[in-house]
Amino acid sequence: MLDGRIIGFIGAGNMGSAIIRGLVLSGIVHKDAIIVSDADKKRLREIMKTCGVKAAESNIELVEKSNIVIIGVKPYQLDSVLDKISAASCAKQIFISIVAGAPIEKFSSKLNPASGIIRVMPNTPASVMAGASAIYSTGVNVSQEDIERAIAIFECMGKVVALHDEALMDAVTGLSGSGPAYVFLAIEALADAGVQLGIARKEALMLAAQTVYGAAKMLLETGKSPGELKDMVTTPGGTTAAGLRMLEKRNFRSAIMDAVDAAAQRSRELREK
Repeated sequence: MLDGRIIGFIGAGNMGSAIIRGLVLSGIVHKDAIIVSDADKKRLREIMKTCGVKAAESNIELVEKSNIVIIGVKPYQLDSVLDKISAASCAKQIFISIVAGAPIEKFSSKLNPASGIIRVMPNTPASVMAGASAIYSTGVNVSQEDIERAIAIFECMGKVVALHDEALMDAVTGLSGSGPAYVFLAIEALADAGVQLGIARKEALMLAAQTVYGAAKMLLETGKSPGELKDMVTTPGGTTAAGLRMLEKRNFRSAIMDAVDAAAQRSRELREK
């Protein structure tokens, strides 16, 4: 699917590096077909050393040599980057943005009118090849094959869902983008409870983290609903039922939903600014 295509990365930060490692480890792209540029030369040397990829002298050179360009710079750097590479962009070239809060219109207004734009929102677990990514494109200058190639790239580091509306990217930000922080907080709370009940900190944290990991793995691999799996653990009148009753009493479910909603709203506010 990606054979013969050169993939360029403008920005080799945590997310860009995770995608590069995923591509190289999966073998769907040869390391010689990957070009990287980054303002941080130390970071650039590190990714070249660990993954064996090539470096470009400049973003312009990278765009000129690539069929697919993945842009992973900080939001405040984006306008400057797009202005510099604009003249080098060309027809049939696909640009994939992983820049948080940047709509497709920002790219299409600066790049070649015949270039295709795909927007992707990954999350931090991509760094351990367990990410969740959402993908969207208007379809302008982007074929179904282009979408499938983009999905293949991000499936190298986790799961991918396709969206039908770019406005849903704010919801994705609140759900899977910010979601790891909610889970880390839950793990920390579980471990704290274990410590309070006499379990050593190291063991409590391992038990909490493995419990969350195992529960997520069961959900993904069994195909059962969260409700079904919850009922499998809950014996009438038992310990789990008592714990669940307390969570419902403290509005645990509503608190999580409110957190996702608040993060999504903040994403919309930042995008509008």
